[in-house]
Amino acid sequence: MFSRKIALTFAAGLTLAGCNLAPKYVRPELPVAPSTPTGPAYAATDAAGAIMPADTAWEAFFTDDRLRRVIRTALDNNRDVRIAVANVAQARAQYRVQRADLFPTLGATGSATYQKSPFGAVGGGTGGTTGGGTGGTGGGTGGGGTGAGAVAGGGRFDIYSANLGVSAWEIDLFGRVRNLTQAQQQAYFAAEENRNAAQVSLIAETATAWLTMAADQDRLKIAQDTERAFGETLKLTQDRFRIGIASELEVRQARTTYDQARSDIADATTLIAQDQNALNLLAGTTLSADLLPARMPEKTPTLENLPANLSSEVLLRRPDVAAAEHQLIAANANIGAARAAFFPNISLTASLGTLSLGLSNLFGKGSESWSVAPSITQPIFDFGRNKGNLDYAKASRDAMLATYEKSVQTGFREVADALARRGTINGQLEAQTSLRDNAAGAFNLSQLRFRAGIDPFLNTLDPQRSLYTAQQSLLATRLVRDTNAVELYRALGGGLR
Repeated sequence: MFSRKIALTFAAGLTLAGCNLAPKYVRPELPVAPSTPTGPAYAATDAAGAIMPADTAWEAFFTDDRLRRVIRTALDNNRDVRIAVANVAQARAQYRVQRADLFPTLGATGSATYQKSPFGAVGGGTGGTTGGGTGGTGGGTGGGGTGAGAVAGGGRFDIYSANLGVSAWEIDLFGRVRNLTQAQQQAYFAAEENRNAAQVSLIAETATAWLTMAADQDRLKIAQDTERAFGETLKLTQDRFRIGIASELEVRQARTTYDQARSDIADATTLIAQDQNALNLLAGTTLSADLLPARMPEKTPTLENLPANLSSEVLLRRPDVAAAEHQLIAANANIGAARAAFFPNISLTASLGTLSLGLSNLFGKGSESWSVAPSITQPIFDFGRNKGNLDYAKASRDAMLATYEKSVQTGFREVADALARRGTINGQLEAQTSLRDNAAGAFNLSQLRFRAGIDPFLNTLDPQRSLYTAQQSLLATRLVRDTNAVELYRALGGGLR
């Protein structure tokens, strides 16, 4: 009989808990243009042959095996990723704690009371009665009395009780607990997306650092080759000066270019060491020498058929945008929880138990005891506390909306910038290659004319400097091309698979 009453009470509470005061969530419109920009800087791409970064695994996108191994090492050992994983575990645990408030917590209690009284009755408390007297010491959770009835002549009384009950379970009539649970769930989802964003960023940063080290290795080689060439020119000029053919001015000018190359060697050597330190930090361990680049790859180390002319909807696949949206949904749910605080709070305490004057009869017939104690609390005057909490929740929602829109706009800018660079880089690379080749041809001709005594030394020095500058510029352009592909892959949400 009692179990039917408790079940009906719980069912009524669950039936009533159907009201939700949170605003209906509607995804905001994207605060950017419908598609990526077009114009002279943006090259058109055959959409049929292009890959979608968000659908392309990073191990397929990066084609250099050493680079793939470095990225895998970083994903396994990088501390920022480990922090992000731990944050996900924390958010998941907090969600489980909050979700538990949706359900009643059942508790079991047992007690024994030993009492001797010189009177003819044992009194006190609100409890069950035995033998027609007034119940004694209360027991159990929210009910289930433990008492002894009136007994003539006094004596010792052993009172035993066992109870199973629910204490102060909030019947979520206005959705407060459900909205708090949804907010915590969305915070958990946001933590997962932040972990994804950390992975995407780590892959891009590791690849960029690896390519930068490769470029600095080539830069060092160019500086060393130039130092040797400038050293030969300096020696030749010094020999000509000793026999009176060249002037001291020519010697000093030759030495300036030679010293510049020496300085660049020292600088490149420092940069390579710093590049290795950066890679070790990203990888979370010391990388072996066989994984480090010795020079820039002859072919670009990534897939090249990336898309252009994209719909802005692709930004929704970026993990940072997804995380911002989950935070916005959580803020929306918190408004519902704040609104529910204005309405009555209904809670239920109930227990089912057994009571006996003897341990052997504790579960015998007629020993049942039960209690049901619903309660309701209605805020009347709280000095503006609930209104302040509601205003805070609404302001937080507005802040999360602005954060979401900024994430979309930032993503749009990053994609547009990467596409603009990609649309012109091949033309720039072609021009830089032609410039390097022509500078090399001019230097070789000037060397021949100088050695034949046709032109003065200055006619050789300028082409030599131009060649050195052209080689450095071509190397920098190749680095921009390769890192631009990595950046576009990241900006379009690649790297999660």
